[in-house]
Amino acid sequence: MATLKEVKLKIAGVKKTRQITSAMKMVATSRLRGAQMAMEAFRPYASKYAEVLGSLAQKAGEEASPLLVPRENVKKVHIVLCTSDRGLCGGFNINLIDKAEALIEEKRAEGAEVTLTHFGKKGRDWARKEKMTMVDQYLGVVGSKFGFNVASTAGQKLINAFLAEDYDEVYVIYSQFVSMAKQLPQAQKILPIPPIEVEEQDTDAPYLAEHICEPSPGELLGEMLPKNVFIQIYRALLETSTSEHAARMTAMDNATKACKDMISDLQRVYNKTRQAAITADLMDIVGGAEALKG
Repeated sequence: MATLKEVKLKIAGVKKTRQITSAMKMVATSRLRGAQMAMEAFRPYASKYAEVLGSLAQKAGEEASPLLVPRENVKKVHIVLCTSDRGLCGGFNINLIDKAEALIEEKRAEGAEVTLTHFGKKGRDWARKEKMTMVDQYLGVVGSKFGFNVASTAGQKLINAFLAEDYDEVYVIYSQFVSMAKQLPQAQKILPIPPIEVEEQDTDAPYLAEHICEPSPGELLGEMLPKNVFIQIYRALLETSTSEHAARMTAMDNATKACKDMISDLQRVYNKTRQAAITADLMDIVGGAEALKG
């Protein structure tokens, strides 16, 4: 059985761990609010942008831009993997990496060569360990404050490489924020730009005027399609940042509760050990007194 000193040291160590996990939970909660506000503010813009782009694409057709035309033989696939720079967020990064592995295996089975661009150290470290081909990396972005220029810079490189036929398809893997307790890894194709579905208008719904295009739809698509790639990357980064903070907050909350349970268990062990020590001392005293009487 452990001595009283050993149990006291264990209790002190767990209490310090509980303080750290509690502080990390508070930090994650504070950062989550800002990231969630930015994500929720951007969602309506991305949705409306897709609606206008879908209307223009219907008028112009696939011939309006090479970014809309799928390649017949897909031999080179590029994946943008969004992970965190730090750990201690449960299975957040593992789920994203599993999603990437599944997509890589699928594309390799089809005979395609796969390369990677990384947002976050965890994905980059995994790719180095697995000896994947890495083209670019952006560290210190996910989980921190960043601007639209980060997405536009990365997106422009991808567009240039796609037009130069270095890539036949480009995917982005990110974590979709559903709720505080649920974040889903998603794989989305961003190049060539997939057809944007426009909901059919209900016959009973009020008439919605069509968009008047000036200049032509083709010229507008030349400006809007590249920006759509930037928007998809930016939205993926916002969703992943929010999901990371939510996952870390949940993980630290669970760790704090686990520390509390451990302290309760250790306190019971301490009380039992102390009681056993007192009982042993009393038996020694009684035994000594009986020896003196004899």
